[in-house]
Amino acid sequence: MTESIKIANRRIGRGHAPFVIAEMSGNHNQSLERALQIVEEAARTGAHALKIQTYTADSMTLDLDEGEFHISDPNSLWAGTSLYKLYGEAFTPWEWHKPIFHRARELGMIAFSTPFDDKAVEFLESLDVPCYKIASFENTDLPLIRRVAATGKPMIISTGMATVAELDETVRAARQAGCKDLILLKCTSTYPASPENTNILTIPHLRELFGCETGLSDHTMGVGVSVAAVALGASVVEKHFTLSRAEGGVDSAFSMEPQEMAQLVVETERAWQSLGRVSYGATAAEEKSRVFRRSIYASADIAAGELLSPSNVRIIRPGLGLQPKYFEQVIGKRAKQAIKRGTPISWDLI
Repeated sequence: MTESIKIANRRIGRGHAPFVIAEMSGNHNQSLERALQIVEEAARTGAHALKIQTYTADSMTLDLDEGEFHISDPNSLWAGTSLYKLYGEAFTPWEWHKPIFHRARELGMIAFSTPFDDKAVEFLESLDVPCYKIASFENTDLPLIRRVAATGKPMIISTGMATVAELDETVRAARQAGCKDLILLKCTSTYPASPENTNILTIPHLRELFGCETGLSDHTMGVGVSVAAVALGASVVEKHFTLSRAEGGVDSAFSMEPQEMAQLVVETERAWQSLGRVSYGATAAEEKSRVFRRSIYASADIAAGELLSPSNVRIIRPGLGLQPKYFEQVIGKRAKQAIKRGTPISWDLI
């Protein structure tokens, strides 16, 4: 496995701060002005990348509103509509891609997309995207995987619902078709997802099993799960992003607002910084604190020849005297000389 993957000017790997992706999805509510506002707000939060999706309703499904094409699950965010209508509402018009990507790059963000068919890949290639994302629902679409891999660009693949056998097929297909830089994101394909159904212990297992970078596509609320994922080795975190959940949008219910995304960027980097290495003993930064450990001190004036006892020596802070483990040996010894109250006890005094 490579030490890191480079996407545009950004290194991604465990030796680098987590790569945070803000996913716009359909939260633009069919307004280019709002889409550009989302880009600007995402940049202000410190997110490193802005991701959109490239499809049309016709490239996703059939224009039917019956049977399996109708969303009948009463618990679904999109209950009562058809797949075709949902994708027609959520898709990002292709003529918006260029201004969205341009604005993101102007603001220092990496901009890319999730394609859903060959035409989308061809279109995104014409815009020279630096990498590609494969959504969970397409992670078994091996022809699409091969088409994207053939670009030779880094691939980020969400693993929602996929079995180990399916992921093995996907990874093999990607690598055989030309993908050298692969990132697998643990994902739970429910909206929103619950923490107890997220199983982020899978993240280090994915890394070991497939020898690639790993991360989390996080549909839970808040930052806790993402922070924990970084502690388990996630080098990428993806979250849906909106200006305001109250303003609605197809994915707004489980999307982060700007202040939350800013917190995510800060807290995931803190989690990464805290990992460090296996370390015992005082760090360089702790050396000055060693003086405030406990040690043995004279707690009263002690005359020369006087016995040391719990009434005139104590274990207290600071730490300039003998270590507490010697207290029993010190008790019963006689002072060689007068010892003033507040003097650290040392062997040459007894």
